[in-house]
Amino acid sequence: MKAAFFLLLALASPTLADMPKAALADTQLADPKLEAEASALMHRLRCLVCQGQSIADSDADMAGDMRALVREKIQAGETPDEVRAWLIQRYGNWVSFDPPLDRSTWPLWAAPALLLLAGIWLARGRFRRRR
Repeated sequence: MKAAFFLLLALASPTLADMPKAALADTQLADPKLEAEASALMHRLRCLVCQGQSIADSDADMAGDMRALVREKIQAGETPDEVRAWLIQRYGNWVSFDPPLDRSTWPLWAAPALLLLAGIWLARGRFRRRR
């Protein structure tokens, strides 16, 4: 029984690897205004595979699926904010390059200011000792 399962799995794997891309992954919308909205949103969303790239810049299959999803939802009449909120609900705040300020992300927003203040405090101490 196990051998038959693994044989079936081995035969199915090449078929699954060559799945076609989503229809709107690399095809622009016909309406330039809607495409501009979708493109602006795609540059604000992080690729879940590449992590450092937006879905607009990524070549990953997941990013292509997300581009197609954004275009489909924008074409269906949803606003970019609604699409972004849906993606954040589904994948978490991490999918957005601009996470909201809340209890879990406040250290992210406060860290640059705290590091700048610490640097000024250290530099002030170093300059005082020299005099």
